[in-house]
Amino acid sequence: MFKHKNLDKKSLIDKACRHAYRLLGSCSICPRICKVNRCKDQKGFCKTGLSALVHSYLPHYGEEPPISGDRGSGTVFFSRCNLQCVYCQNYKFSQNESGKPVTPGDLAEFMLKLQTLGCHNINLVTPTHVMPQILMALNIAVDNGLNIPIIYNTSGYELPEMIELLDGIIDIYLTDMRYGDDSQASKYSNARNYTHYNRESLKEMFRQVGNVELDSAGIIKKGVIVRHLVLPDNISGTEEVMRFISKDVSSELFVSLMSQYTPCYKANEYVELSKGLSPEEYVYAEEIMHKYGLHNGWIQENSSSQEFLGTNIESIDNGQSK
Repeated sequence: MFKHKNLDKKSLIDKACRHAYRLLGSCSICPRICKVNRCKDQKGFCKTGLSALVHSYLPHYGEEPPISGDRGSGTVFFSRCNLQCVYCQNYKFSQNESGKPVTPGDLAEFMLKLQTLGCHNINLVTPTHVMPQILMALNIAVDNGLNIPIIYNTSGYELPEMIELLDGIIDIYLTDMRYGDDSQASKYSNARNYTHYNRESLKEMFRQVGNVELDSAGIIKKGVIVRHLVLPDNISGTEEVMRFISKDVSSELFVSLMSQYTPCYKANEYVELSKGLSPEEYVYAEEIMHKYGLHNGWIQENSSSQEFLGTNIESIDNGQSK
C-alpha cells in the first residue's frame, strides 16, 4: 500500500505525482495496462499521450444537490476515456477527436479560477487516464492557494492500487457502478473484469474517506457517492450492485440511482438499448435498492429532478454521468 502517514497534503501530492509519472513510461495506470510510453506521447486505448485534453471547465449546477449547492461544482471535463460505452451521452468528447491539450499549469489555473468564482469544490470528470497530469496540476494549484474539496468523478474502471495513491489527496469519490455482471460490461463498454476492478476500488475509496459528511449548509465535505445508471432490460445488474454495496461496503453508503438513460452514440445498434428506460424498470430498481437497506442518497422523481433521501434538498438538473 502507498504509505502516507505523517505526510501533509502537499507532500502526499508530490510523492504520488512522481510515482504516477513513472508508470506513464509503460502505461499501467488503469486496468487496460497498455504499456505504451506516454512520456514520449505514445497513445494506447484512451488515445491520450503525455498531455491531458480538456473539453471544458465551468461551474456545474447539474450534479447531486450537496455537490452543486448554490454556487456550483467547479467541473473540469476531460476528453477521452478508458471505457468505450456504446450508449455514452458524452461521446463527442469521450470517444471522438475533441478537446484541447493542456499543461499541468493550465489545469492548475482552471482549478484556481473555479475556486475564485466561488465553486464549492473541484470536480474532475473522467480523470482515470490522466491522473498523473492531474496530480502535477494539483501540486501547482495547492502551492497557489487551492483549498476546496477535490472530487474524483469516475466511471469506476480503476486499478485499486492507483486509488491507493490518492489517499489523503482526494476528499470526495463520485464513482459509477455501471454493471453487476462482467459479460455486460465487456459487451457494452469493452471492459473486461469490470466488476472486480470496480468493487475493489470502491472498497479502497470507502476505506479512505468513509461515508458522506455534509457541512451546516448541506454541502458535501468528504465521502463516497456511488452512481448507478439503470439501463433497460436490467443490463446494469442492479441487484448484484446493491447487494455488493450493502453487504461488502456499507448499508449507509450514499447511492444516486439514475433514471435518465436515453439511447445515444451507438445504442441504436443494440435492440435492447435502442429504447428508453420504462418507469416500471426504474421503480423496480428503486425497490431493489431499498430491499438491501440502502436509504441514503437520491432517487429520481421524474426526468428533471431527484429526491435527496434524508434531507429537504430536492432539486437537481438533469445530467447523465460521463
